[in-house]
Amino acid sequence: MKAEYINPFLESARMVIEQMVQIRPSTGQLSIRDIKFAENHVWIQIGLTGHMTGDIVFGLSESVALRIISAMMGGYDITEIDDMGKSAISELGNMISGNASTMLYNQGVHVDITPPKIMSTHFASATGAKRALAVPLIMDGIGEMEIQVLMA
Repeated sequence: MKAEYINPFLESARMVIEQMVQIRPSTGQLSIRDIKFAENHVWIQIGLTGHMTGDIVFGLSESVALRIISAMMGGYDITEIDDMGKSAISELGNMISGNASTMLYNQGVHVDITPPKIMSTHFASATGAKRALAVPLIMDGIGEMEIQVLMA
């Protein structure tokens, strides 16, 4: 997996979050590290097939996820992540990944994505992937969303 493949996901995430939450996130430091999914986080997994195979994973603390879901629901105060909230946050991951796959296609990298899944922290052991490219997106007043590209 090449590090530059994460750039379309970062650009797409900035655009989608700006549209949905009205905040332009900044990008933190890219790192390559062992896969570790923190407790009390929402993890959205989208599979990648084609010229790239693996998974893109979006991780948010539950409090950040609630703030984003609230913004996506027109500013209503959301206090728990119910089925509607899971659907909304999954759609955020789907929108980011769909836009990124179009950007990759325009660069000659053909990628298809799978429907988003909300994951448990036990997912890491089931993927077979050991390391990930990881970049945090910092959203002022909301928190961070981590984007991980899992490498087999």
